[in-house]
This record gives sequence, C-alpha cells and structure tokens, in this order.
Amino acid sequence: MSHFDVIVLGSGPGGYVTAIRASQLGLKTAIVEKESLGGVCLNWGCIPTKALLKSAQVFDYLKHASDYGLTVGEYGHDFNAVVGRSRGVADGMSKGVQFLMKKNKIEVIMGYGTLKAGKKVMVNQADGTQAEYSADNIIVATGARSRQLHSLPQDGKKVIGYREAMTLEEQPKKMIVVGSGAIGIEFAYFYNAMGTEVTVVEYMPQIVPVEDVEVSKQLERTFKKSGIKIKTSSEVTQVDTSGEGVRATVKSDKGEEILEADILLSAVGIKSNIENIGLEDVGIIVDRDKIQVDEFYQTNIPGYYAIGDVTPGPALAHVASAEGILCVEKIAGMKVEPLDYGNIPGCTYCMPEIASVGLTEAKAKEAGYDIKVGKFPFSASGKAKASGNSDGFVKVIFDAKYGEWLGCHMIGAGVTDMIAEAVVARKLETTGHEILKAVHPHPTMSEAVMEAVADAYDEVIHL
Repeated sequence: MSHFDVIVLGSGPGGYVTAIRASQLGLKTAIVEKESLGGVCLNWGCIPTKALLKSAQVFDYLKHASDYGLTVGEYGHDFNAVVGRSRGVADGMSKGVQFLMKKNKIEVIMGYGTLKAGKKVMVNQADGTQAEYSADNIIVATGARSRQLHSLPQDGKKVIGYREAMTLEEQPKKMIVVGSGAIGIEFAYFYNAMGTEVTVVEYMPQIVPVEDVEVSKQLERTFKKSGIKIKTSSEVTQVDTSGEGVRATVKSDKGEEILEADILLSAVGIKSNIENIGLEDVGIIVDRDKIQVDEFYQTNIPGYYAIGDVTPGPALAHVASAEGILCVEKIAGMKVEPLDYGNIPGCTYCMPEIASVGLTEAKAKEAGYDIKVGKFPFSASGKAKASGNSDGFVKVIFDAKYGEWLGCHMIGAGVTDMIAEAVVARKLETTGHEILKAVHPHPTMSEAVMEAVADAYDEVIHL
C-alpha cells in the first residue's frame, strides 16, 4: 500500500492547487479524481462559461458595429461551433493541470475515492481495480453539483442544470432560467445575446440578490433593455414536460401564470458532494450539507481536512484555492493567519459585469456604521464612453469615523478585472484619502474607483 504525506480527494481549483502547494512544501502528495483534472471549474464551470460569454460578447459587438463607424457584411452564429470552442478551451486547461501535476511530481490516481478510518483512502480505479492508499493527512475537496428541487426535477433534456446548458446540441428558441445568482445570470445573458427568448424567475425581490440593491436595479434595467424578461418575488411551483417543451407554473403576489419554453435551466444553487465518500465510516461531522471544520480546515477527526464547496464558506473557486493553500501550509508547520471571509470578492461575468467586495450599503447600515457613500457612473468616464460601454457605475462605502473601506460594488464593462484594487486596499487597511492620493491612470475604467471615493468625500471633479 502506497503511503503519502498528503492525499487530496478531488482535483478542482481547491484540490489541484492544494496538491501543488503541498508538493512545493516538500510533502509527498497524491490526488484522486473520478472524472477530469480541474474539476467543475475548469471543465464545466468558470472557464468554459467565460469562453461562451466571450462568443456572445463578440456577437454583440458585430450587432452594434455601426455604433463604432464600422460596416460589417453578412454575419451570423454557429451555435455548435460556439459550444465547440468552449469545450476546446476547457480541454486545454485540463491538460494544463495534467502538466502541473507532472511538473510538481504529484501522483494522480484516476478513480472514485472513499475515506476509510485509520487515515486511508480506498479507490475504485478507472481500470476497474481497487487499491488502498494511506496518508498522514487526507484533504476532502470534492466540490459541489447543481442543486435539485422537488418542484424542478432535472431530466437533463428539458429541465437542465448548468452542465447541460453548456453543451446543448441545438439552441433553444425560448428558455426559462430559474435562479438569478451568478450561474443563472451568466446563462441568461449568453442565450439572450445568441437570440434565445429568455425569462428569468427569481424567488427574492431582486435579481443577483447578494449584491447591493443599486447594482441589482442597474442590471435589471440593462437586461430588460436587451429583451430579457424578469420575474422577481416569483417561484416555479410545478413543471410539466409531457408536451413538446416545458410548461412552468410560476407563482407570485400577482397570482399564478404558465410560462412555456423549450428548455428550463435550474440555477437554484449547489449541493455538496459529500454522499458516498466515507464520511460516516470515519465519523466526520456534517451539518446542513457542509463538512464542519476549524479555522484551518481540520474536521473533528485528526488527520482529515476539508476545503472548498463542501465546507461552510462561500462556494467560489478562488476561496477553495485560498483555503487549500492555508490548510497545507498549516499542516507543514508554517505560521499562517485564518482567511478573512469578509474580504472575498464576488464576480458575475454577464454584460455588464458585476464585481463586489465587503459590505453592501444596507449591510453597513445594519451593522451600525455611520457611512460615507460615493458613486461614479461610467457615463461620466471618458474611457467608458470611447469604448461604447457606459452602462453602470462604481459605488464605494466608507466608515465615516475611521475612514475604513467597508465595501466596493461595481457594475460595468471589465469590472471583474478592477475589483482587486479594493480587495488589496482593504487587506492593507487603506483609508479613502490614500486611494484619493494614489494617482490613477487616465483614461481608464479604473479611474472610476478614485472618482467614486472622491464623491464619498465631496471632492469629486468630474460629476
């Protein structure tokens, strides 16, 4: 039986990053994966969806070429080629992880792993054989999948999850998207841009419900302008797939209505992959679908750890990676600080993009802060105007007493690449005045951050 210092179960952005960091720290490491290296993120999530969204964005540009003084002859889109490009990008990324595993001398065990007592992992290997491996430390990074609701049973054909939404053989004429978190919103944007008639159904009073309410309102305005129908405070209570397409019963304050479509995408959240991996045999405590861990990701059983979507933190790729790195650094005896979950950025890659970190205005008030709020619209930004993307704004929230940067919320073109400024500044405990005195380049979208801060402190020049 092979023995390792660390065995990682799952090779998503939590698992493979953890394995690489463990190897860098001199630990003999193995990783167990049942499907494709890179997990959902690289194969069925973050990466291939960005490829789809890029195709939609380029198609959008073609439609509006005349706005830029350009003349485009005939153009159209080949839905299967768009999906094919996305799959190609995903495959390339997965091969990249294979290379990283070799480079870092990590043993890759392809198969389904189950935890055993005594710090062992039993693997039903891809070749049909079974093998047992042991380790001083076992890290569970098995991620999550699309959550199924009783009222929305997924059949993979007419009622689908995100996975099928990425590889449909033909483009639907009409689609209902249930749930308006990042996954639902990104697919709503993609299919609408491609010419599908899209209706978004959201249970909460606003779409992208975790975002600042002003961001939600702006996205709703932009989406409605591009022809997406939005139904908030609404719930799908029943789905009938017996006919040609899907008939969904939607209940709201206004009563009940029937929506008809070819496809219904259920994007109502995720379910942790914690069944049938041996947690019960080992005695690891699970509560509300999440493995319970301490601040350095150890479970209640010494030697067994868990990171990423199977634990209570935000289910985001960058969080899983950060948790895994911290977890193995602690195992290796390094002096590490627990992760600050109040400073995790969230991004949604529709057009306009959304990016945010820290407290919303409502949450800051709820927490009892006396606040200064600044806002700068991209309609007043030279770069945004010149690039033809003037929808959206940057909004900043500061504590009036000490100048602490409490939150930053952006909606606009390319803002997912801008939010890191706020994340780093908050990590360094920067005040608003320091952001104001840090000279931002002109003309850029990033100037809007400085301008929004100036607005908060009544020093705004360009409004």
